[in-house]
Amino acid sequence: MSTLELVLLMLLVVDAIALAALVLLQQGRGADVGAAFGSGASNTMFGSGGSASFLTKLTVWLAIGFFAISFGLAWTAKERAENAGSLGIPQVEVPAVDLVPGETGSEEVPAVELPEEVPEQLTDESESVDSDIPDV
Repeated sequence: MSTLELVLLMLLVVDAIALAALVLLQQGRGADVGAAFGSGASNTMFGSGGSASFLTKLTVWLAIGFFAISFGLAWTAKERAENAGSLGIPQVEVPAVDLVPGETGSEEVPAVELPEEVPEQLTDESESVDSDIPDV
């Protein structure tokens, strides 16, 4: 694994953890209704608008970063796959066959001779398996 891939992978993990934490920190859409009646007016650390706009913008930028890092990792994986052929992996060449459909070629395939009698039992008695299944 190259250094670029390692850095991108670590950035992706940090970005994913931060994105998950930010999503869990945010309040739902219905939570702002209670603030209109006075419950939650003391949460003014981020200004009069609250933390919703700041956390939303940060979530959007982390999501954009997540996709950009993912595309970067995909690009590095593609480059590594393209360079795999030049790393000494042997290439197998298949010879071309010059047969016209319908022709059998110049060499005939010998027929397989089957025995005239097929034995009733495929294994000897000494090799048989003890089983509760009755013989038919």
